[in-house]
Amino acid sequence: MAQLADPGGNVIHGVLLGKALGTVVTGVVGVAAYNGVRWVAKRTPAREIAVSATTLGIKGARKAEEGAENVRLAAADIVAEARERVGEEARPPSQTAGHGHEH
Repeated sequence: MAQLADPGGNVIHGVLLGKALGTVVTGVVGVAAYNGVRWVAKRTPAREIAVSATTLGIKGARKAEEGAENVRLAAADIVAEARERVGEEARPPSQTAGHGHEH
């Protein structure tokens, strides 16, 4: 890249050609992917696609809930250990803190 001032401009042309080639390859891959999706969509009924997408969504939501629960439990463990270090008794997870009055 230090030869950008080359009087013949060969390095600059090479860089531009490389970028253009990369853009063309990206476009070709994109068109191929688009055509592949169109081909699958034509061959598969819309209901099947909708059911498959919903199935993936449900599985993803369950994994997210599982991850959130693991984070919540880890945070509760950290808080309990910190309270123990300062001499407080940690409340059992089922016991709520309350806010001073009955409902």
